[in-house]
Amino acid sequence: MVTLQLKQIRVQPGQRVILEDISWQEFEAILDELGEHRNSRVAYSQGTLEIMVPLPEHEKPKVIIGDLVKILLDELDLYWESLGSTTFKREDMTAGLEPDDCFYIQNYRLMIGRERIDLSVDPPPDLAIEIDVTSKTQVSAYQALKVPEIWRYIQGRLEISLLQEDKYVNSQTSLVFQNFRVIEEIPRFVEMARTTGTTLALRAFRKFVKEYITN
Repeated sequence: MVTLQLKQIRVQPGQRVILEDISWQEFEAILDELGEHRNSRVAYSQGTLEIMVPLPEHEKPKVIIGDLVKILLDELDLYWESLGSTTFKREDMTAGLEPDDCFYIQNYRLMIGRERIDLSVDPPPDLAIEIDVTSKTQVSAYQALKVPEIWRYIQGRLEISLLQEDKYVNSQTSLVFQNFRVIEEIPRFVEMARTTGTTLALRAFRKFVKEYITN
């Protein structure tokens, strides 16, 4: 049997490596070796570990969608805490992941000032955002961690998945923004940012939300 060290494995942007039969202790050791300041993302479920490095075309939609969500939360006068790509994990569920972005909204108070999250006692984020460019989101890990809502941005489309009875179902509406056409408007303004620039798109979105609320 050939044994490789993690530093011998090089993952190029847009690629991923899948490792099978990884124990929880090995998963923890890999996280420690990778460190916190890196450009890779990991997802772990039932012994399968995926390590991926996003492409540049992955990063821009992630940032823009996060900014659009913050504007929407602000204009709706909702409080929130964003934990970005924090590592969420539960040993008892043998699952761990790092979303592209995530928000605590209903449970935002619990996250103020928190630097470490323990999902055996802490709630999962209310909303997770994933940009699927070269790989599909590991839904099984999200199911295990019981994240109520996932947004997946796939080739200009937004898919909303809601957790119902431990399974995700597609939805046309968001739990967090039930009265806002998220599935239509978020992709529209992401595309606007691509064609006219981020600043103009974000300003236009804030104006649109303000008008939507008052009408």
